[in-house]
Amino acid sequence: MGAGREVSISLDGVRDKNLMQLKKLNIALFPVRYNDKYYADALASGEFTKLAYYSDICVGAIACRLEKKEGGAVRIYIMTLGVLAPYRGLGIGTKLLNHALDLCSKQNIGEIYLHVQTNNEDAINFYKKFGFEITETIHNYYINITPPDCYVLTKMIDLSQAKK
Repeated sequence: MGAGREVSISLDGVRDKNLMQLKKLNIALFPVRYNDKYYADALASGEFTKLAYYSDICVGAIACRLEKKEGGAVRIYIMTLGVLAPYRGLGIGTKLLNHALDLCSKQNIGEIYLHVQTNNEDAINFYKKFGFEITETIHNYYINITPPDCYVLTKMIDLSQAKK
């Protein structure tokens, strides 16, 4: 790459026509295989599921699910967030997560959470930088991967600052 050339990171929505990009990324990134419900939830989440492009190459994604809580409030579950290894450390994961957090604020959604394998220190530290906290440990959450335990990481969003 030429010196001084700005490399752009862009986000694009996931639709039927580019859903295969998300499927290919997930196969490359995660030890778990996702079923049709995962992809249906990702599509249904609208703006909360995005592909990330680095110089027009698809290198990462965030896929979320909208969940209704008792009382009717909505919370966001991050099903997956991943960036291909050669492209980590360039701000792509940060851009994906900030996109979801900004949407939560704009849509008055006060809670966002995810599961992280207990030995995935890089992911745990990444989410803690954004104010996520470990709120629960679930034993034997994963099947066929070691360790099988996960943490639930949750961030409560201050909606008093929302809609700037």
